[in-house]
Amino acid sequence: MRLECRNLNFIYPGSDVAVLENLSFVMEEPGFNAVFGPSGVGKSSFARLLAHPRENRDSEIVTQGIHTVLYSYNLERLPGWSSTGSHLDKICPPGKEDLKKNLIQIFRLESVLDSRFSQLSMGQQNRMNLIRYLLQDFDLLILDESLANVDEKLRKKIILSVKEFFPDKMFLYISHNLMEVARFCREILVLGEASGQKENCMVRGRDYHKDYTLDKSSLDRVMLEIMNAF
Repeated sequence: MRLECRNLNFIYPGSDVAVLENLSFVMEEPGFNAVFGPSGVGKSSFARLLAHPRENRDSEIVTQGIHTVLYSYNLERLPGWSSTGSHLDKICPPGKEDLKKNLIQIFRLESVLDSRFSQLSMGQQNRMNLIRYLLQDFDLLILDESLANVDEKLRKKIILSVKEFFPDKMFLYISHNLMEVARFCREILVLGEASGQKENCMVRGRDYHKDYTLDKSSLDRVMLEIMNAF
């Protein structure tokens, strides 16, 4: 499994300022990877280009062993005419009923299955949306602030469970939480403050799993390396 970008460029229509300029990187093997950087550097634009690579003809996005890319983002809405539980039942593929039940329990959403999506809190909405994507067939799932408005303890539980349930899938995690990115992700693409001002770079994260003992000093070093990259 390989995700590679070669000289990725992106400019919004009507603008002269490049959001992404000559971005090149390689991510290999399944697991949790990340995109990190300050607001406005093009993280979401980059994610959408990966999800729809044919829309950008001035760059080359290479995927090996990645046939289906899904893009989940913060505050994405679900249809409001039925309960959230009914919606999950409807879209759940055959053979994934046990996975659905496990995810609902881990994501702590049992109590809202009879509620409409609009009745959920923002954190509950994001968790429900993420379950919807995890039940689909995918090779790469992009999580663009998909766990925003979820408390830290539950985010940790969700991330570790996703790693455990989907060891052969690739994830691209976009978050403003520096410690979380450094702790849970393997490869971290750090985008510079502004196009053309600083080089984008890759940082090796700690890739924490349930059975790992996390060394705080090594985590601090990764966080410092990320901060120095932009």
